[in-house]
Amino acid sequence: MAVPKRRTSKSRARKRRSHNAIKPLNLTTCPQCSAVVPNHCICAQCGHYHGRSYDAGNEE
Repeated sequence: MAVPKRRTSKSRARKRRSHNAIKPLNLTTCPQCSAVVPNHCICAQCGHYHGRSYDAGNEE
């Protein structure tokens, strides 16, 4: 089994973990109904995304 030769310093460990932080969501407004929606997601209020309607009853 491999064993580290030297102890990992606090700064080195924290530098490695710097990208593990939770980033805030990018929120935009829906152009159809002006609701706040995450990017690249269908609007929960009106069901529109990228100029199209994706309602649950519209599946064919």
